[in-house]
Amino acid sequence: MVLAELAFSASDLAQVRFSVSPMWEVAPSFRLLLSGMPHPVHRLWAEQVRPRVVAAGLDRGWLAELIPPTGYVPDFLNPAPAGPAPAPAAEWDAILASPADRVRQDLDHLARHQGRLGPRLRTLHADPPSRLPKVTQEIERYWELALAPYWARIRAVLDADIFHRARTVAEHGAGRLLNDLHSSVSWNDNALTLVRGKRTMPRKSAGAGLLLIPSAFTGPGLRTRMRPPDPPQLAYPARGVGTLWETRPVTGVRVLTPVLGRSRTLLLTELATPASTTELARRTGLSPAGVSQCLTALRNAGLVSAHRAGRSVLYARTAAAETLLRGPFTMPVRVGRS
Repeated sequence: MVLAELAFSASDLAQVRFSVSPMWEVAPSFRLLLSGMPHPVHRLWAEQVRPRVVAAGLDRGWLAELIPPTGYVPDFLNPAPAGPAPAPAAEWDAILASPADRVRQDLDHLARHQGRLGPRLRTLHADPPSRLPKVTQEIERYWELALAPYWARIRAVLDADIFHRARTVAEHGAGRLLNDLHSSVSWNDNALTLVRGKRTMPRKSAGAGLLLIPSAFTGPGLRTRMRPPDPPQLAYPARGVGTLWETRPVTGVRVLTPVLGRSRTLLLTELATPASTTELARRTGLSPAGVSQCLTALRNAGLVSAHRAGRSVLYARTAAAETLLRGPFTMPVRVGRS
């Protein structure tokens, strides 16, 4: 094991920030799916998603060559997020903008780890600009099948983690924040010390500051990216991931039903896991046409999102719907003179 130290100046400490990154969920979740192994936390998610990913052929495509079962994942797949919560498309665009020489360097590094490059990656190495669009198209496809229908739930866990850690900074300072990130990380004498298995982390090999990225799928360990001039990235397991897929109590149904109607409220409760129109009709006994009409109204109200999955469309509850279903609600009572 290597005891790696990342030195901090006052300027570096002032540039520590958090970000929620879709791409930091793509690689570890894809690796988990292709492992085929049961997972204590993500088993239910994997059971739902793996058949869709395999049916789409993504287990035999670009991602299957770029994301090996273990070890190194090319750094260009994790561009530094430009803000606190970049949209997925912004991260795809950042991958497309990767310099050709950087892509080749990453692929050479991958080849050293894996022994060789697969046929697709050899063409990517030869001509990154013409092949990167194919890579991002497959990433987008994977996102729609595996992560987008669940993103509201995942995002809530990641945001809660950041809120907790921001409160730690406010109450105890940045040192407590960095000491509490992970058991393998400690802060002392203006340096962040990590117990690592491979390489050191000299500040000269990284940009200024530090980018902290909570992740639902990164696993029990840490993942880092060091690529100047970008700030070093540290992806760590978010608090609360263990409860991510637990069934959550629905307490707002009684209040919502008079507002939304019985059928629409019923569909929202059934969307604890994403489902198609056909599946929802089978579960609820409503006609497919009636389900479709209700889903359109719920989508227009911002309570449901739609995601293409092959020939069908998966519907999922949005964060707004989750909030409504977790009532109860109380109305403020205004006291005054008549």
